[in-house]
Amino acid sequence: MGKPTGFLEKDRIPAVKRPVSERIKDYKEIEILPTLQESEAQASRCMDCGTPFCHNGCPLGNIIPEFNDAVYEGNWKYAYEILVSTNNFPEFTGRICPAPCESSCVLGINKPPVTIELIEKSIIEKAYSEGWVTPQIPTKRTGKKIAIIGSGPAGMAAAAQLNKAGHTVTVYERADQIGGLLRYGIPDFKLDKSTIDRRVAVMKAEGIIFHTNTAIGKDIKLRQLEADNDVVLVAAGSTTPRLINITGSDAVGIYPAMEFLSQQNKRNAKIELLVNHKGDSYTNNNILATGKNVIVIGGGDTGSDCVGTSNRHQAKSITQIEVMPKPPIGRAENTPWPNWPNMLRTSTSHEEGANRMWSISLQEFIKNDKGELVGVKIGDITLETVNGQVEQKITNIREIPCELALIAAGFLHTDQNQLMDELKSSNVQTDERGNIKASTSYQTDNQNIFSAGDARRGQSLVVWAISEGREAARNIDKYLMGETKLEGKIVSTFDLN
Repeated sequence: MGKPTGFLEKDRIPAVKRPVSERIKDYKEIEILPTLQESEAQASRCMDCGTPFCHNGCPLGNIIPEFNDAVYEGNWKYAYEILVSTNNFPEFTGRICPAPCESSCVLGINKPPVTIELIEKSIIEKAYSEGWVTPQIPTKRTGKKIAIIGSGPAGMAAAAQLNKAGHTVTVYERADQIGGLLRYGIPDFKLDKSTIDRRVAVMKAEGIIFHTNTAIGKDIKLRQLEADNDVVLVAAGSTTPRLINITGSDAVGIYPAMEFLSQQNKRNAKIELLVNHKGDSYTNNNILATGKNVIVIGGGDTGSDCVGTSNRHQAKSITQIEVMPKPPIGRAENTPWPNWPNMLRTSTSHEEGANRMWSISLQEFIKNDKGELVGVKIGDITLETVNGQVEQKITNIREIPCELALIAAGFLHTDQNQLMDELKSSNVQTDERGNIKASTSYQTDNQNIFSAGDARRGQSLVVWAISEGREAARNIDKYLMGETKLEGKIVSTFDLN
């Protein structure tokens, strides 16, 4: 590395954030991009560690030490070339990835790890500012046509790769804009939507065709797509929410988190609230937290996004409840390096204010005579040993006020709608979880239909969706042409997954 002693000389400096008092008044991105000099100093902390476990931690297999070294040397264009050789959309992962690479950083064994995600974001933003991100138009077309269902990160990544291989690619999106849950699931304060628009413009210039407001099975039949294309790739995501069926769950004021989040993204984009992120009509317009006691059910990233959005709505109070115990402040002993650590994480939304509760059992939704939600009944989960057996007990049952409950308990599988009905009629099967069943080559039982992303693997990270899209594209190209020159993930011989 260019600076072998950098990790001894420089401390980790994370992203600078806008002040809480300022940012809760708008939906602009929270993090401030560091200067080039600051990024170069942080890149100098990357060690000459011999075996870069960060490769293993990254689902894309990003070549991290090399682009860190290029940044430290001030060779930003070379850093960009290294980065995009494995990642189609570093502007997305540089903003919303939980950075499993940093959890696997060798420096992280006994010191704060390298700020890999922030360096990645710095590289791609430098590339855009310098005009290095340009349409890469294939010099020759293969004559093969591919339809991609879904324009989330998996569908977009597959489209970019297949187009690069010279195939003609058409992407179909049921919502009114491209991006999938990047567009309507991630709040603007984490991912400004101009970032998506900027990338889509490049992809259109490369020759990729996008159709919005087009639901397969409703607006176009799957059989038609099969007839018009050599391959169909299903990258429809995993968007069926896990709901909570307990006493009072029919009260007015209980909503899936994604309905709440997608509405706000539409308001920010000044798009009329007619249809949701699935392209279906909204059944509940104007879900607002303003002046309400809000309960967010679920302690993950989606729940955190609900907290941040509720803060911007000026909720009366915000409580986030989680069924699991409170994680330790540092890395838990049962998740040693280089595994993803079980530890307490405080998001930017939590910094803005929320009451967080762990080991909580939701007992009942309380409603008034009008059927409106007015409170929830919760209890503490405790473990007791009885006759040598560990038993779960619910204690300290109490009521807390609540006029808006947002369920952020994850997603079950891809939507079981008209598309799924038509897929099944085309010999595409689902697994025991309801996801589309596909082989390790991403091919379903119908050899001309492939699947990738959350529709295949279930709810996961954006970085995994990009990886799935790239790998699916590679397998599709090989299926159509007999061979492929598309890049595949670099798998280390030390791969621990």
